[in-house]
Amino acid sequence: MNLIKRAVSIGKLLKKERVLIIYGPRRAGKTTLLKSYLNGLQQLYKWCTGDDIVVQKVLGSENLSEILSFFEGYDLIAIDEAQNIKNIGQGLKLLVDNKPGVTIVITGSSSFNIEQKTGEPLTGRKRTVTLFPFSQPELLGSLNEFELKQKLEEVLLFGSYPEIFTCENRTDKIELLRELTNSYLLKDIFSLTKVRGEHQFLDLLKLLAFQIGNEVSVSELAAQLPLDTKTVRLYLDLLERTFVLKKLTPFSGNLRKEITGKAKYYFLDNGVRNAVISQFNPLTDRNDTGQLFENFVMMERMKYVSNNRLYRNMYFWRTYQGQEIDLIEEYDGKLFPFEIKWNENAKIAKQTFWKEHHTSEIIQVINRMNYLSFLR
Repeated sequence: MNLIKRAVSIGKLLKKERVLIIYGPRRAGKTTLLKSYLNGLQQLYKWCTGDDIVVQKVLGSENLSEILSFFEGYDLIAIDEAQNIKNIGQGLKLLVDNKPGVTIVITGSSSFNIEQKTGEPLTGRKRTVTLFPFSQPELLGSLNEFELKQKLEEVLLFGSYPEIFTCENRTDKIELLRELTNSYLLKDIFSLTKVRGEHQFLDLLKLLAFQIGNEVSVSELAAQLPLDTKTVRLYLDLLERTFVLKKLTPFSGNLRKEITGKAKYYFLDNGVRNAVISQFNPLTDRNDTGQLFENFVMMERMKYVSNNRLYRNMYFWRTYQGQEIDLIEEYDGKLFPFEIKWNENAKIAKQTFWKEHHTSEIIQVINRMNYLSFLR
């Protein structure tokens, strides 16, 4: 397979006297992307990692003289795994404000931790971008449309993390996914936060894995675990900030018939979802193919919106009478409704009901035959 070009272009995003922050889940390719960019440069740069004790000490010291001395002679500074550096926000602020012409790029696998450390100090001095696992348009750079569609089942089962997607052996894919889920993604949550009761945390993930496409009530989740609602909300927030889950909220046109009190949760990657429930059977032996396809399309659409720096709100819609639309996009003063169906022959009977209450485009159906055109 040819080298897969990522949608995030560091060169186009960097600006002098600004900090470019590249978020993203562990193993999504942030370090590879950064090193690839640096290797193509002619200018001198300084590469650091937040795992280095010396780097942690210098940038966390808030000692301007020491920080300037450490980075003397370098106009481009790259810091990988920056979430491990205490007070990094203040250290970077001192660099930006006192080193004319400096350009800084950092990576972090936890938006929870990076935002806390860089939010206020870097106000007006930063730009953020998220690097996700491979998107369908990125893969079309090395595969043609026919080849990519042939890999749809594989992606629905194992996801699109670079290391896993490029692995050819099924057994190795499963082992890599289990390691990724248990040793990397959840490690961020347990090491960077004060999560107690890890078993209940994992039970929450499993409950959500079985409810893809369904509305979720925090109080119902709390009762099943059992945990208090405050703790469940905290856990859900952590799972979003560490790039495990994505929350979809309900759309409300202020009609009494519309349900607005619940949310839906999707897994950022299908492979992680399947690893959580240890389910990698082929599609012919499963009863959740529709859920897998819906999760895949939702997250690929989210990648499309983010990678193209589009600004739009995304919702689902449901009424107490059971009328439901999987995805509503709101932008340019309009509503764009979409239904996601694995079966290309599936029919929808909601057009009239939707049009009676909302002035918008007609409902488009996304299925396994036309999904690629929706995702690029």
